[in-house]
Amino acid sequence: MTLPPPPDSYGSQPLRGGQPPRGPGGQPPYPGVSHGQPYGQPGGPQPQQWGSQHQWAGPPPPPNKGGKGKWILVGLALIAVIAVSVVATVLVLRPDSAASGRDEIPTATEDSEVASANDTGPANIITEDPTCDAWGGIARDYVSEVQSVNWADRDSQVPASDWTDQQRVMYETVGRAMTDAADLAVTLQKQTPHRVMRELYGQFMAYAEAFADAIPTYTFENADSLANVPGGALSALSAICSAIDYKSAQPVALQLAAPASPAQVSPPSAEPKQFIDNSSRTVCEEWISSTDQYDKDTQAWLAIDANIPASEWTAEQKAVYNSAASIMTARADAIERMGRESNNAVIEDFAVIAAQYLRAYVLTIPKYTSNDNFLSDSARYLVGTVHWACKAVRR
Repeated sequence: MTLPPPPDSYGSQPLRGGQPPRGPGGQPPYPGVSHGQPYGQPGGPQPQQWGSQHQWAGPPPPPNKGGKGKWILVGLALIAVIAVSVVATVLVLRPDSAASGRDEIPTATEDSEVASANDTGPANIITEDPTCDAWGGIARDYVSEVQSVNWADRDSQVPASDWTDQQRVMYETVGRAMTDAADLAVTLQKQTPHRVMRELYGQFMAYAEAFADAIPTYTFENADSLANVPGGALSALSAICSAIDYKSAQPVALQLAAPASPAQVSPPSAEPKQFIDNSSRTVCEEWISSTDQYDKDTQAWLAIDANIPASEWTAEQKAVYNSAASIMTARADAIERMGRESNNAVIEDFAVIAAQYLRAYVLTIPKYTSNDNFLSDSARYLVGTVHWACKAVRR
């Protein structure tokens, strides 16, 4: 599960195989968006990241819901440092939605009960969540704001002290977009019945606020990784919701053995704190370093066009996928182990559920279709959220 981009600058190359998904009428939902490599920093040769294969291998069919339940989902390059190259899988307008509307967000008060308060069991594949529709609207508006200031084209190495007026406006616009989305996520954090979804909303909120606060004194060294954490959380939330709506999560969820219960459970909090600090340095070092070998081991898998379903694989491609399955299974075990040894409830949850999504993806390989990308994306972005939070501490 590696995290840096290919040798060229992030966002400049298409992800492995496939064209950007199309919206109603056959037009790109977000014209001109670059579908670039996630997780990297601009400049300098860097190894390729795992999972780029599975960022949108073309548009899957609509989910089998009918009426207002139909979604069209796209993989968007969530423009540079919010994801400084985290590719966001965002939920795009449904055919019967208003062109600029946002799905209604459930209301809540300060005294609202946290729906996930009693979710204390194993972190496992999520097959339904009532907050996904509302999150789709928030994600749409967020990405639209970021695109409007050409965030993808910025030079992230330039510190705040050297910004032009235009650069300052760009950062301030992005900071507001982050905090606006975070404010709207507060209710969703309370409404979701799933502890991991609550944690993802919470970390999106915590790191969005932290990055916005850092903008006046921004430097690449101090704030760049910090900005990527909300991008990873946003992408993980959207990929999990996509796996639900495109029915890739439900068939495999029952085939997996349930993981063990967590050693500790994160308490509900209306004002979540950043989940990684200096106490997590040991697990962070292993977490970051262990991705490099995984990337090297899966290069052949990354090179295969993800548009090709299992029914059309050549004998050589099938052999590559089968080999990758063994590597991924071992990787899932390693991720889960690191999470359980972290002594950090949120890292443990993100690691355990990421391992489950990766195992679920392995189960789909014999009959692989592009919808199965959502499973590997869910794992990738969960791991990426931890990766960038670790990077933020290490710097």
